[in-house]
Amino acid sequence: MAIEVGTKLEGKVTGITHFGAFVDLSGGVTGLVHISEIADNYVKDVNDHLKIGDTVTVKVINVDKDGKIGLSIKQTVDRPAGSAPAPSSRPPRQDRGPSSGGGERFSGGGGGGGFNRGGSGGGRPSRPPGGGGKPAFGKPAFGKPSFDDKVTRFLKDSEERISSIKKNTESKRGGRGAKRS
Repeated sequence: MAIEVGTKLEGKVTGITHFGAFVDLSGGVTGLVHISEIADNYVKDVNDHLKIGDTVTVKVINVDKDGKIGLSIKQTVDRPAGSAPAPSSRPPRQDRGPSSGGGERFSGGGGGGGFNRGGSGGGRPSRPPGGGGKPAFGKPAFGKPSFDDKVTRFLKDSEERISSIKKNTESKRGGRGAKRS
């Protein structure tokens, strides 16, 4: 029997790895069910879903030139068109703030590009004096630092570490530009 993409077959699980499971189809032909093709929900460990010796129904999703066969268990379940897969057991993603910025969030301001380190020039508008009204764009109202605050802190820490490393290496070499003989 020729194995063609789209056919559903019965097979027996012959091996389990951290990235999926090997399934013996028929006549000594083996295919791989990748971990992402085992179930509709998040699969952390293949052993939670399959055991060696299990008989499973698989769908052939690809056949490579070199004979590798890609299989899927989750695609064998016929769902009505438009229905969503089962809810994931993963925790929901955190809201990362407004995603519809007009590009001003990462712009460097007045034509120089990069980050504004000085107080003058372009960049984002600051909060109006008096603190009334809504917080500035990108600043969460509940006290967590915004992405820009984190980047600024990272750059400052990074520059301090680099200057510290440079001072150490220069003192070991005997000053700036000194060559060893």
